[in-house]
Amino acid sequence: MIKIAAPVSPSTRRIITWCPGCGNYAILNAFNSAIKELGIDPWRLVVISGIGCHGKITNYVLVNSIHTIHGRVLPIATAVKLSNHELVVVGFAGDGDMYGIGVGHFPHAIRRNIDITLIVHNNTVYGLTTGQASPTAEKGQRTRTTPWGSYEEPINPIAMAISLGATFVARGFAGDIKHLKWLIMEAIKHKGFSFIDVLQPCVTFDRLHTYQWYRERIYKLEEIEHDPSSFDEAINRAYEWGDRIPIGIFYKVRKPTYEELLPMLKDKEPMVDRPLSNTIRDLMEKYHSLCK
Repeated sequence: MIKIAAPVSPSTRRIITWCPGCGNYAILNAFNSAIKELGIDPWRLVVISGIGCHGKITNYVLVNSIHTIHGRVLPIATAVKLSNHELVVVGFAGDGDMYGIGVGHFPHAIRRNIDITLIVHNNTVYGLTTGQASPTAEKGQRTRTTPWGSYEEPINPIAMAISLGATFVARGFAGDIKHLKWLIMEAIKHKGFSFIDVLQPCVTFDRLHTYQWYRERIYKLEEIEHDPSSFDEAINRAYEWGDRIPIGIFYKVRKPTYEELLPMLKDKEPMVDRPLSNTIRDLMEKYHSLCK
């Protein structure tokens, strides 16, 4: 009997439990390469992940990390950034984690334009729980919960982010690590809310969206002289799906970030570095005296 050794994270020495061929490997590799090339110190980087196959990524990166509950990547990322706005904060989520249970946090992180990066592993199914239809499953797509095909229209995360006012909107493909690495670097360098939806084939439960299926349809926006500063052009490209699927930077603009607008953070040291001006006892006595 031939035994095949399980892959191990070179940085954390943890066994990687993703299925062989999973697109998550490419996202992990692209992220590690991007961080290395940007020269970000590990102590300055915080990674947050949610529930799903993607969530295990925090086990495989040797940086500060939080594996949070289902759908709560963005609230945790926001709290970390506001506590110490000098940190680089990157959130990883799945399509079910972000566009399903966590979708209520998506528009509010966008409208605040907080300086964090969100990378969504989009494989159209709930891979961790054996392949049920996710919010991005295509109409007619067969899954464990839609054996006769889905009757619902899928969410369009790119169009959603652009229309809500996100200042950096991009799409990557797990089958092109070099291009994905570039997108991650650009997203992290961008001041403001950066969003990357990654087409990440699930080789176990999604037999439709294979690497080959994507490669026959994908084209890169930067190769057709797309103008990422044009809202109208970006939203039109966001609705391209089927025979031709664009990847790259759809939209990119500079607006003041949440941290730049808050008086208590603008041009000041991080909250975590400031001394506590009042103890709990002092506050209780103060409010007690006010109630008399």
